[in-house]
Amino acid sequence: MAVDQPTVLLVEDEPAQREVLSYNLEADGFHVLVACNGEEALLIVEESPPDIIVLDWMMPNLSGIEVCRQLKTRTQTRAIPIIMLSARSEEVDLVRGLETGADDYVIKPYSVVELLARVRAQLRRTRPATMGERLEYLDIVLDAETHRVTRADEPLKLGPTEFRLLSTFMEKPGRVWSRDQLLDRVWGRDIYVDTRTVDVHIGRLRKALCQYGGDDPLRTVRGAGYALG
Repeated sequence: MAVDQPTVLLVEDEPAQREVLSYNLEADGFHVLVACNGEEALLIVEESPPDIIVLDWMMPNLSGIEVCRQLKTRTQTRAIPIIMLSARSEEVDLVRGLETGADDYVIKPYSVVELLARVRAQLRRTRPATMGERLEYLDIVLDAETHRVTRADEPLKLGPTEFRLLSTFMEKPGRVWSRDQLLDRVWGRDIYVDTRTVDVHIGRLRKALCQYGGDDPLRTVRGAGYALG
């Protein structure tokens, strides 16, 4: 898995649907985690929180609507966007799905192309850097598509790790990221790196951001981690 690849959790109990969607999501550049039922989905989210969840409503035992409700009531998972898939086309069902916390609702049968577009739309909102968007914070501009960063119109030279760190901070200014969260987001969940490595790269990022002067925009939060602004 490439570190910049957004992770999609696909929760679908029908094997044929699961295979088609998984294939198309991977072909579109996503890293795909698969769950066959609601219980498995909750376990995966707890162990490896995805960037977005595509969730089937109608599943045995634990329904998609209940999975959605549980995830949206938990502080650590409520921000993960959820796209609900359902054969229920009545307005009352759509309203119920959205009121439970689903961020989007797609009625079966659906176009795979449309579903992929909706996944990308949600990620542009929550993970804009992975979708090639241009991010701005004060006088810092990060162009994710061209991998260029400027500050006060001066080009900055950043290594790939510093670029990913900055894009993470600029996606959510003000949010405090722990070292472990930064390791997961920037280095990847499957790679072991000492948390002190984060401090080293934060130092390099600070140096790069201030190479032409200006205040240090990164804030160290004692006992918690780092934040932008």
